[in-house]
Amino acid sequence: MLALDQWPAAAARAIHGVFTDIDDTLTTEGVITRDVIDAMASLRAAGVLVIPITGRPIGWCQPWMDAPPGAALPVDVMVAENGAVAFSRAGVGGQAALAGQGATHAAGPSAGGGGLVKLYQQDGATRQANQSLLPRIAARVMTEVPGVELSRDSAGRETDIAFDYAEFARHPPEVVDRVLQVLRDEGMRTTVSSIHIHGCFGDFDKWQGARWIVRELLQRNLADELDRWVFVGDSGNDQPMFQHFIHSVGVANIAHVADRLTHLPRYITQQARGAGFCEVAQAILAAR
Repeated sequence: MLALDQWPAAAARAIHGVFTDIDDTLTTEGVITRDVIDAMASLRAAGVLVIPITGRPIGWCQPWMDAPPGAALPVDVMVAENGAVAFSRAGVGGQAALAGQGATHAAGPSAGGGGLVKLYQQDGATRQANQSLLPRIAARVMTEVPGVELSRDSAGRETDIAFDYAEFARHPPEVVDRVLQVLRDEGMRTTVSSIHIHGCFGDFDKWQGARWIVRELLQRNLADELDRWVFVGDSGNDQPMFQHFIHSVGVANIAHVADRLTHLPRYITQQARGAGFCEVAQAILAAR
């Protein structure tokens, strides 16, 4: 990984979109601090589209977008559950028109209002069938791996299952591996964030989800314009993005897990977590 100051100014100047992880990338000790929110707002004001893409549940994301002006995150799109579902503000990239025409994976405005459109990759019948399997699988994990519990945000999940290993609990790598094995035995796709162990039924990861949302909202092929996007992250479930993005940045705390990752970002910030994200934002803005 190269220091972020090695990122060519010409490359930073060409950026028109930022995908970013949330936990331990935007957050510091679980909080999205004011400097991070201001950095996101500055990018937005400069015409740079910022899209958080997270393993967090869609229900966790909704308050960040439904909140009144000044309290909401300054973003128009959030992708949740490792790419399976998203919220978009009505009208972004023509999505309101798509939803009105009955787009395959678009639902109507969210129950919380605020002009939000919820988008799914899977149809309702598939989601319902998958959801019906999750309680039994959760019970099996918690029986076979004593001490492991569902993540506290589980009530907001619609397409996956998650177990806490580093948010409120503290479990060693061997426990994480045991949970992953049970989920894989059940035929689930798995990934690990900086705080949670995830399993889902479906071909979802952040790279696949990023391509999907750009196609759905912007009607463009992300793979054809990677010179104009950057990804910022810190953990295992960010590896598909590190693998595919030309411009990828890890915040400094990625160093704690780098030896367990197959795909690393090209650049690394000096500072950790939210302060590291601010470094990336400043590099983009300074190059303009």
